[in-house]
Amino acid sequence: MTERAFTVVRAGALTTVQDRGRAGYAHLGVPRSGALDPHAAALANRLVGNGDGAAVLETTLTGCAVRPRCAVAVAVGGAPCPVTVDGRPAAWGAAVRVPAGAVLDVGAAGRGLRSYVAFAGGVAAEAVLGSRSTDLLSGLGPAPLVDGAVLALGAQPPGRAHFEAAPWPGVPDELVLRVRWGPRADWFADGALRALTSRPYRVSAASNRIGLRVQGPPLERARAGELPSEGMVLGAVQVPPDGLPVVFLADHPTTGGYPVVAVVHEPDLAAAAQARPGTPVRFVGAGAGVR
Repeated sequence: MTERAFTVVRAGALTTVQDRGRAGYAHLGVPRSGALDPHAAALANRLVGNGDGAAVLETTLTGCAVRPRCAVAVAVGGAPCPVTVDGRPAAWGAAVRVPAGAVLDVGAAGRGLRSYVAFAGGVAAEAVLGSRSTDLLSGLGPAPLVDGAVLALGAQPPGRAHFEAAPWPGVPDELVLRVRWGPRADWFADGALRALTSRPYRVSAASNRIGLRVQGPPLERARAGELPSEGMVLGAVQVPPDGLPVVFLADHPTTGGYPVVAVVHEPDLAAAAQARPGTPVRFVGAGAGVR
């Protein structure tokens, strides 16, 4: 193993390797995957001199801790959290230099849900279908981190690490998702679409990288039964038999038989990556034909 590597000291609740994902393989049943908050991942990469698509670590709520075998510039962004190097406070949202053998500890998110850890050179996990992303649904890509695992780092990038802070978007107190009506809106009762954009919902604790589940009033069906499986896209709002919408995120299945009532504008999904259970959700209609 090259000295350009790090050892996982504390894996955290769920820490995965993510990059831009593997778009273009839905016909093979492979989701896009990739960082749920791609803007945060890209900004962290820029701070250490990487291109936007370099692989980073995506942590979930409790952070992680790693020990690099070489001195390396690291930036932690996304959900705000405490950062320490060998127990000493270090900057969040800016590049810091971590000496060889020191422990970089990314603490629990104070707000939001997912933090991103970018290393100069990126995480050099083996690429599968052109991406190093962990896909929880299909199992492609590197496994989620476990204590004691060793991951390689890529070559030092030609870009210079930026040790000044950068502006980061705040974590919203309310998740606002703009939607256009989906291909199966006619499967729902009169007024159901208007209800979706007027009733109160909250993020469910059952949410994950596959889908954002919500709690609230169920949507009433106009038709019984289910559809034959059909293609699903990122941001699709699928409604299972319990009537509670599920917003498909990066690791979503590429086909499904439950009707899609709406589709969320893709730029709004980054905020969904940071929405904790209990966060209020408001669907805002942007399409015509509201019933």
